[in-house]
Amino acid sequence: MSTDILYLDCFAGISGDMAVGALLDCGVPTGLLTEQLALVDLGNYDLRIGRDGDGPISATSFRVESTAPQPGRTWSDIQQLLTDSRLEPRVKELAIAIFTTLAEAEAAVHGCKSEDVHFHEVGGVDSIVDIVGFAICFDHLGIARVSCSPLPMPSGMVSCEHGLLPLPAPAVCEILKGVPVCGVDLDQELVTPTGAAIVKTISNSFGQFPAMTISKTGYGRGCHKLADNRPNLLRAIIGTTPPVGEAQEIEVVECNLDDWSPEGFPYLTEKLFDLGALDVVLVPIQMKKGRPGFQIQVLCPPGLGWEAQRCLLRETSAIGLRYRTEKRWTLPRRTGNVETSLGPIGVKLVETPDGPVLYPEYESCRQLALEKDLPLKEIYSAVNRCLHQDFKEEE
Repeated sequence: MSTDILYLDCFAGISGDMAVGALLDCGVPTGLLTEQLALVDLGNYDLRIGRDGDGPISATSFRVESTAPQPGRTWSDIQQLLTDSRLEPRVKELAIAIFTTLAEAEAAVHGCKSEDVHFHEVGGVDSIVDIVGFAICFDHLGIARVSCSPLPMPSGMVSCEHGLLPLPAPAVCEILKGVPVCGVDLDQELVTPTGAAIVKTISNSFGQFPAMTISKTGYGRGCHKLADNRPNLLRAIIGTTPPVGEAQEIEVVECNLDDWSPEGFPYLTEKLFDLGALDVVLVPIQMKKGRPGFQIQVLCPPGLGWEAQRCLLRETSAIGLRYRTEKRWTLPRRTGNVETSLGPIGVKLVETPDGPVLYPEYESCRQLALEKDLPLKEIYSAVNRCLHQDFKEEE
């Protein structure tokens, strides 16, 4: 089954207005956005939405202009504002999650509690509208997974309410812990705290372009002309992940552990499979100084490696990982069942080089063995007596 996936191509960075513009450019109706934004009690602002270009590429610009002075707001004020709004619960949840990422980063930078963080630029009406607007557009598009390119990191200084700050801004560096970045020879802000918080909150993985069938492409335009003449655009590419074929590219993540109890392996496996891992393997190994240990290897579809890495680092004692991309080839297979003298049994029909072969599904055999109070091997034997012509594919 295919799944909608969004790839954020941040070749010129990302800001809140660029993110909203890119999703609008992917087909989110402007009327829907403005209607939903009216459900938040902000007022005193105008929206400027239009299509223009940066070089040869046409893009959507999204600008918020305050029409009256806005109060400074703490994270508690903003959270209450969003909670009291009439937005859909999913939109509220995402907007609050993005602001939580911001608040925690600002608290770490300034050495205070997150609920006491006093937002300046980020607490302004434009940034609130950017974040809520992005949540509205994202929810409307029904995206299941998000992958993001490495983020460009400039140098120089930026002026803000706190005075001059180095680029990347301290809050951006805090937010992007664990996220791939790359240096660029520019002294202009490319990734804003709002843009960093959006990316960190919604992304399932970071890296190269994921495998997909492209259905939509949108461009969101930034405010400034970049000194190196690159288009100041954020590109959003939406597509569907293809069904698994016989020849595939996969991501392999692995680590060696000599101080971890394998008692947690079933729980770890369950978590990884819930994330979408293709296979998880635990191998006993001999490590340095004669210590017995284990190698954990995870096979993932393209784009899932980063999420698997985070899971391993959270759930095991690993302090480092290896990861790579590999090719694999699998035989075509279909799932279904065969009717036996003991009842229907789940099987896979696999097309091998020597012809089709039926493989019993363990869980189905186990369940029937318990129901019939028979040895498991008898259930397997019942399947082995069937012909591939007996196979009935699942509907």
